[in-house]
Amino acid sequence: MDFDRYRTLAFERRGRILTIRIHRPEAMNAVNAELHHDLAHVFHDAQADADSDVLVLTGSGRAFCAGGDAAWLTAMAEAPARFDAIAPEAKRIVFGLLELEKPIICRLNGAAAGLGATIALMCDIVIAAQSARIGDPHVKMGLVAGDGGAVIWPELVGFTRAKEYLLTGRMLPAAEAERIGLINHVVPDEQLDAKVDALADELAAGATQAIRWTKVVTNLPLVKRAHELMDPSVAYEMASNRTADHHEAVRAFVEKRAPRFTGR
Repeated sequence: MDFDRYRTLAFERRGRILTIRIHRPEAMNAVNAELHHDLAHVFHDAQADADSDVLVLTGSGRAFCAGGDAAWLTAMAEAPARFDAIAPEAKRIVFGLLELEKPIICRLNGAAAGLGATIALMCDIVIAAQSARIGDPHVKMGLVAGDGGAVIWPELVGFTRAKEYLLTGRMLPAAEAERIGLINHVVPDEQLDAKVDALADELAAGATQAIRWTKVVTNLPLVKRAHELMDPSVAYEMASNRTADHHEAVRAFVEKRAPRFTGR
C-alpha cells in the first residue's frame, strides 16, 4: 500500500492491524477537497493491502471528523459545479467501506459530524470515548443528508429514530448513541485504546477468511440499499447546495452566528 499518496491521512501498523488516522488535527479533521479525495481511495487500497487483516479508523487530535470544512463548503456554494464534481467520490467512500472485506473498527476518539458520522457508522464495530459525540447536522447547514446518512442511520436505529436525528441534525453524546444501538461500546476516554486494541487483536487472531466472508454476507443488504439510495441522495444534496438556505447557513457558519432560514 502506497502511504505516500495520502496527504490528509496517517498510517500505523501493529502486526496485521493497520490503523488509518484522519489527519487534519488543526481543523478538527474537517473534510476538505483533499481529504474527500483521500477517503474515496483509501478503503479500496486497504482492501488490496497484503500486510493487514484488520483495520482501525480514527482521528488525530481531539476530534474524529468534524464534518465539512468551512472554506470548502463556501467554495462549493459559490461554484456549485465544484460540488457536482465530487459526486462520484461520495459514492466511492460509501462503497469503499461497505465492500471492504476486512473488518474495520471505528475508534471514535471525539466528535463525528456529517460525513464523519457516516464513515464512523459504516465501520463494522464502533467503540467510542465517553467524551465523543456523533450526529449528522447536514440540515443545519441547509443540505440534504445525502452522503450516506440516509442509508446507514435507519438500518442501525430504525426509521422513526433515524428521521428524528437526521431531520433535526442533533448531535448525540456517546452514551445516548450506545443506548439506542447506533454504536457498540462507550468506554472512559483513558480506556479507549485498550478496548480497541483488545478487539483488533481478537479479530486478527481469528480465522481470516471466515471473518471476511461473514462480513461480506452480512453487508449484502447494506450494499443493496446503498445502490438504491446513493444516486438520488447525492442528487438531492447537489440540489440543496444551490439553495438560498444553504448559502445563508455557510455565511452564518463563517460569521459564527445562527442562520436565518427562509425556506428557499
